[in-house]
Amino acid sequence: MTITFRALMGATALCASAGIAAAQDNVTLTIATVNNGDMIRMQGLTNEFTAANPGINVEWVTLEENILRERVTTDIATQGGQYDILTIGTYEVPIWAKQNWLVPLDLGADYDADDLIPAVRDALSADGQLYAAPFYAESAMVMYRTDLAEAAGVTIPEEPTWTDIMNAAQAMTDKSAEQYGICLRGKPGWGENMAFLTAMANSYGARWFDTDWQPQFDSEEWKATLTDYLTMMNEYGPPGASSNGFNENLSLFQQGKCGIWIDATVAASFVTDPEDSTVADSVGFAQFPNKEGVDNHGNWLWAWSLAIPASSDAQDAAKTFIAWATSKGYTELVAEKEGWRAAPPGTRTSLYENADYQAEAPFAAMTLTAINAADTQKASVQDIPYTGGQFVAIPEFQGIGTAVGQQFSAALAGQMSAEDALAAAQANTTREMTRAGYIK
Repeated sequence: MTITFRALMGATALCASAGIAAAQDNVTLTIATVNNGDMIRMQGLTNEFTAANPGINVEWVTLEENILRERVTTDIATQGGQYDILTIGTYEVPIWAKQNWLVPLDLGADYDADDLIPAVRDALSADGQLYAAPFYAESAMVMYRTDLAEAAGVTIPEEPTWTDIMNAAQAMTDKSAEQYGICLRGKPGWGENMAFLTAMANSYGARWFDTDWQPQFDSEEWKATLTDYLTMMNEYGPPGASSNGFNENLSLFQQGKCGIWIDATVAASFVTDPEDSTVADSVGFAQFPNKEGVDNHGNWLWAWSLAIPASSDAQDAAKTFIAWATSKGYTELVAEKEGWRAAPPGTRTSLYENADYQAEAPFAAMTLTAINAADTQKASVQDIPYTGGQFVAIPEFQGIGTAVGQQFSAALAGQMSAEDALAAAQANTTREMTRAGYIK
């Protein structure tokens, strides 16, 4: 990095925190984050922040997604004070904000909060106040091997149906060559397999609850969702899929072992990176599928975001870091170091107006389309009493969603039938919703 650019980034970091009270000197920020590629990249660039802010040290606690959620939830609910900055998502922010567990974020005029994509900003706010700053945001979409599709004689349209996907997966499968037609999440967890399966269910016309909060796993829509999912994974998916989450499927796709991968839009920069992906030059993109006759692509909306727990005793320093890590300047830093394709996606309107980004990121337009298409206020075509895309925005969903995810993962592993998994999900969810007072 040139001295000029280093100075610019230092100035940017300072400008990003304008309007924030002067950060404490000689403090150490403990930051809990997820082991995703963008977060690991941020850790590698932290020296740029500490160089501009010599009074602040940074310690990282990097965890697998399910463990991260468990640790930070326990810490904030008990006011443990173990962390100064939490990496959380659109599910937690409004719920925790209402509990007064999070510090409101006013990151100053130079931060340009108005540049945040409206759907993302709204999802991270409560009563119009921002409580977390998005590091990256995502919806979901189809990523597929254009070379395998061409060789198999199949076409995946920009707005595919699940029939299109299943036919293409079948045509691209060659298990003897470790070439699997489709890779989908199977690892249990409300933010792992149930994020995907909830989105898929929405695209099939299903819903978690009716307007009286009665679970709907005994519906024909859920039966069709789970049956088709298991069929695809058993016939065209990789072995051991019940242990595969986002990172495992990313690795499989980068190794050339997946014909189709349907997952978070943020994966696009990694599957098109020639340094890490063996198929970087042959990746196509399409919208999340829908079932024929259902006008819902099941787009989810998620933002991995940085928030400050009320228990932190280094709140000013934490705000300074968050302002830096989620600023336009940080995006420019990533672009300088690794190219515009690697810029954190989905958070700022200005990124999608940037000609350099558009030129380097073939997935930019589809990503923005997917994010803008997400309807978190009404995720199902049926009437529902809840908000949320790939989750249900109630505090109990963390436990209920994970329990259902375990049943469905067991079905994928061959330990029970689809019918038994759905029946167990119905019974368990009914019991928990009754216990929580939703069902009278």
